[in-house]
Amino acid sequence: QVQLVESGGDLVQAGGSLTLTCTSPSSISAFHTLAWYRQAPGKERELVAYSVDEGNSNYADSVKGRFSISSDNAKNELYLQMNSLVPEDTAVYYCSVGWSSGGTYRPYDYWGQGTQVGVSP
Repeated sequence: QVQLVESGGDLVQAGGSLTLTCTSPSSISAFHTLAWYRQAPGKERELVAYSVDEGNSNYADSVKGRFSISSDNAKNELYLQMNSLVPEDTAVYYCSVGWSSGGTYRPYDYWGQGTQVGVSP
């Protein structure tokens, strides 16, 4: 069992920035593939970004160029830097550990409580 704890969510105005942090009592760096998901009200959870072995990052088209995923193995933390936020980014954000197969991210079924991000017009 891997416990994931997300933090950093807030209410910001459009155009603003936030950095989300994910940590765990377990070693998340032991997982070579780490990711962020989000779920907006009334919508399915969607993959926002994932990173393979810290060197290969992939992003949803909706956030490409605005969001950046990174990690700090020494701190055992995963980050999502979000810039130029728009109201459509409003959602609960979840970090994830998993693996990549054939260019597709596959999450393990470990989920935290998430952190709420709200973007006002």
